Amino acid sequence: MPHLGETQGGSVQGTQGSLASTLRSMNFIDKLNGAIARNQSLLCIGLNPDPEVVPVSFYDPGAVPDVSGLEMWLQALIAQTARLVCAYEITLEFYVALGPEGLDLLSKILSSIPEYIPVILDAKHSDLSTATVFAQTIFLNWKVDAVTLIPYAGQDVVAPFLVYPDKAVFVLCITSNPSASVLQEYPSAESPLFLQVTREAQAWGTPEQLGLEVGVAVPESLARIRQLAPERVILSSNSWLDDDTLAPLLGAGLDANGDGLIIPVPQRLLNHEPPSELPKLIDNLREVINQERHRIASGNPACSVWVPNVCFLEHHAYEDLILQLYDMGCVVFGDHVQSSGLTFPYYVDLRKIISNPQVFHQILKAYADILKDLEFDRIAGIPYGSLPTATGLALRLGYPMIFPRKEVKTYGARRLIEGAYEKGETIVVIDDILITGKSVMEGAEKLKAEGLAVQDIVVLIDHGKGVKETLKQRGYQGHAVLTISEIAETLYEARRINQEQFEVLLGNP
Repeated sequence: MPHLGETQGGSVQGTQGSLASTLRSMNFIDKLNGAIARNQSLLCIGLNPDPEVVPVSFYDPGAVPDVSGLEMWLQALIAQTARLVCAYEITLEFYVALGPEGLDLLSKILSSIPEYIPVILDAKHSDLSTATVFAQTIFLNWKVDAVTLIPYAGQDVVAPFLVYPDKAVFVLCITSNPSASVLQEYPSAESPLFLQVTREAQAWGTPEQLGLEVGVAVPESLARIRQLAPERVILSSNSWLDDDTLAPLLGAGLDANGDGLIIPVPQRLLNHEPPSELPKLIDNLREVINQERHRIASGNPACSVWVPNVCFLEHHAYEDLILQLYDMGCVVFGDHVQSSGLTFPYYVDLRKIISNPQVFHQILKAYADILKDLEFDRIAGIPYGSLPTATGLALRLGYPMIFPRKEVKTYGARRLIEGAYEKGETIVVIDDILITGKSVMEGAEKLKAEGLAVQDIVVLIDHGKGVKETLKQRGYQGHAVLTISEIAETLYEARRINQEQFEVLLGNP
């Protein structure tokens, strides 16, 4: 896996080439969900050679149009934001307006977008006679992942695009143009045309293939569309003006799980000077959105929801997670034999987390925060405790998974490694706890014995005691979400444990 922000184009070879092939074979919704999870973002950026948006440091709107300046800005925009967005949107007319140079520029920009980020072509196509050839061009030749359509020609104009099962369409329901209200809200505010479009469009395609485009700055209209289409992905376009309108937009458009909405980065951020500050601005916006997503998702749980009951003077990044693990009974005291054979005066039982979706989701996110900066082709879980986590990460990030067996079967294929893989690929190993490192290194050695490369080992908890150094001596880089000392300090400060238990966790009973 290349570092986020780098491209995966046709020049990628070897194991990264096989990963690119896997990504290209994914359907739109899986690719979108993978990008959302990988970058923890619902944000979308328009990659358009629009002179009104380009910072003056790249393009002088008063001079003769300079396509090379526009290209430099668009390429810089991709490099700066590939870590921060879930999709890129390309408005076709901006490129067409530049003539042959514009179409050449479009080809260059499309080839520069990382494979793992879906591309939505904003074409607003509505012509039935050209729908088939246009769909073939954009999906097979240009290889975009989705397209926007105007629905007033009916289902017939949408059908040619739905014959590509791995692609998607977004049907325009309502625009933000004030003068359009006379049409969109006809015949009455109680039963407007845009809601009829919403109802009909859902019968044209599955939620995986057909989403809805909503370009409106009125949260009430967006909320009505969301109520009619709770399972659809909504592409919001030009639908918020400032921070004060963002929260109502999110409340109206996000689904019950805090997802289902693609949100544009406003133009006022894209032409911010100096351009070097753009990643920080977008990251701040992403954090605001994610906080609202978490609030909405927590208000619609499928199980009981844990809330903190303590205020810290200094916050640990995962303090809530630590407290939840303790309150679930994952940290218990008393002599316990560990899987390594050692006896500790406490035990960390992480097998309970799979029964609590709220905690399991947080743990997957914590792992993902580490994985986003690593290079790998596949994920491997160490049996049996970390297999649910590895599976969750594979689904969340859109990466294939394998695992080394504890023992080779005496029947069937007698495989040492379960799952499909190619020799030479790089594997990131997922485990739950590092105590001695014995089991995870045994698993890594099995992977290497099959011709796979293992560089990184990622765990939830590191017990310390120099295990990471042991891994390093064996050629592995160890990464941990938490250390046992961080857990002890957080629990002690929160008064979940006493001084004696604190010393026990630190290994000083």
